[in-house]
Amino acid sequence: MAPLTVVKCGGNREVDAAGICTDVAALVRAGRRVVLVHGGSAEIDRLGDRLGVPHRRLTAPDGVSARHTDTATLEVVTLALAGAVKPRLVAGLQDHGVPAVGLTGLDGGLLRARRKRAHRAVVDGRTVLVRDDHSGRITEVRTGVLTTLLDAGFVPVVSPPAAAEDGRPVNVDADRAAAAVAGALGADRLLLLTGAPGVLADPADPDSLLDRCEVSVEGAPGEFARGGMALKLVAAREALLAGVGRVTVADGRTPGALARALDGAGTEIALTAHATPAGGA
Repeated sequence: MAPLTVVKCGGNREVDAAGICTDVAALVRAGRRVVLVHGGSAEIDRLGDRLGVPHRRLTAPDGVSARHTDTATLEVVTLALAGAVKPRLVAGLQDHGVPAVGLTGLDGGLLRARRKRAHRAVVDGRTVLVRDDHSGRITEVRTGVLTTLLDAGFVPVVSPPAAAEDGRPVNVDADRAAAAVAGALGADRLLLLTGAPGVLADPADPDSLLDRCEVSVEGAPGEFARGGMALKLVAAREALLAGVGRVTVADGRTPGALARALDGAGTEIALTAHATPAGGA
């Protein structure tokens, strides 16, 4: 069977989504199966500004930051991802002769999640419980629709939201969604393409790129988990623990980004030496 790569197209406005579509098309023509997972943080913020919905973030005690998804924000997230970002990616792939199908995690029950009843966050130096956050953590990927599309020669283009226990939508992190999809499908590669060269030892210095970054198996993923990179490293850890062959965080801002990442550009993520992936001894 042809190798399978899951590509996460970051939502940073600097990420070259059109270039990533070009790269994905080249991979498909070369015989590789690809699932494209996307977020859309810039588009969510832009649409939220137009609709007067503020964009806020919650920072957990371990320093990991995530979007605060109240009811209005959940509507914005769904509109931005399903109504703006996804159609552009699907059209971009089809412009290159690659048939693509856009899916949210709600379609066919693709992504199932456990709703977070409360979110622990640090506000003004105090840890509080936030209860109006409509987000969740993925518990299951129902792969049937993905394998059917892949077997038929399509590129699935996947994004949040996911379906909670009650069937209603919840926001989930797109990097972690990509990791869950990669693990469930047994992907050989997961590429997280973002608006940075990879994992930086110093976030202010683009020349401090790490060729390799080890993440701990539990708790905070490591000393380089800062800002938006923290959730990417959490996602990378989850993918590796699920048995994904290799995970790379790489620059998605320039044409040819995907090919360079496959050739070794960016930062390869590894588990600390004592970790045992799923299926290991």
